[in-house]
Amino acid sequence: MTNNTKSLEIYIHIPFCKSKCKYCDFLSVPTDDETKHEYVNALIAQIKSKSKELHSYNVDTLFIGGGTPSILKADYIEEIMTTVRQHYNIFDNAEITIECNPGTVTKEKLSAYRRCGINRISFGLQSTDNKELKFLGRIHTYEEFLQSYNMARECGFDNINIDLMSALPFQTVESYKESVLKVVKLDPEHISAYSLIIEESTPISEWIENETREGHEVLPNEDDERTMYYLTKEILEQNGYHQYEISNFAKEGMECKHNIGYWKRKDYIGFGIGAASLVDNNRFGVVSEMDKYIDILKRYKDEELEEIYENRETLTGEEQMEEFMFLGLRMIEGVSRNSFKKIFNRDLDKVYGEIINKLVLGNLMESGGDTLRLTPRGIDISNRVLSEFLL
Repeated sequence: MTNNTKSLEIYIHIPFCKSKCKYCDFLSVPTDDETKHEYVNALIAQIKSKSKELHSYNVDTLFIGGGTPSILKADYIEEIMTTVRQHYNIFDNAEITIECNPGTVTKEKLSAYRRCGINRISFGLQSTDNKELKFLGRIHTYEEFLQSYNMARECGFDNINIDLMSALPFQTVESYKESVLKVVKLDPEHISAYSLIIEESTPISEWIENETREGHEVLPNEDDERTMYYLTKEILEQNGYHQYEISNFAKEGMECKHNIGYWKRKDYIGFGIGAASLVDNNRFGVVSEMDKYIDILKRYKDEELEEIYENRETLTGEEQMEEFMFLGLRMIEGVSRNSFKKIFNRDLDKVYGEIINKLVLGNLMESGGDTLRLTPRGIDISNRVLSEFLL
């Protein structure tokens, strides 16, 4: 470990799934063993190649996401982690997360994760109702999730997140409440609870359009959706979880450091196809085509390479301020006037005063001392409120 002062987050994208969920528009694909092997080799080459540029940073969080990272063989995950540790300055107490789908983990995999320093697991459960899971195209049942969760506990994981989804087709307030209560009973350290977003060109979007044309209401109405949201908050707060972001709840001290870093605009580097990065207010992404990604990294091996990066832009001062506001205001604690002044050398109220006054008068935001935050009503329509801060 060096005495570097700059900190960095690492995201590693594993784009493989057994099958694609009906609601998913993420960059993920089913594939064969040979492609997985070639992709991991390409990932390792990219991780090495970028390390020379980032040697002055300390890494305090690492997140292996997907897709379904747990679909890979344990050896691959260990090889990736070994490469990262050899080429980057990783804090001893760094938060290192891997996303896992129930039914894709084994004791062998979980033990390997522990050996290579992974200390946090995020399980994509979504619902405890098997009919809802089947409708979403999930590959697991609730019973299979329980087996995976219990195995993770047996292997020593004491920092586990569970994802839950609301506003699902045919979901009722009661069925959602049952899911929340079952998850709380398991006593995870962290719960992410968010509404289903219907993305265009997904199978579920096309099905809903057809049902709507035929006069069938398949989604919960707006009142039920809000009831689900407030029910989540009520039940979780009663059971020792505090809401620290619009869709995230944690026991004290168990907030997801990686996500907080993103909302607070820390520097991060993304490895793997489609992964985004933000370093020194320079934003760039990795090519999204699997064949192109693998081919370039095969040819260039460990050299510093720029051919795999695209969509480069240096954020203007206005764009940085916009991001500071609409990302930071997702946090329940809100944003700090002093931090804004320190970063941008401008008074927050001189830049956004008119907007802030309008939102405070509308009971969508509260302002006091150093802090500006959304009210409960503002959280209800957060997308609309946050868009006000685009300059």
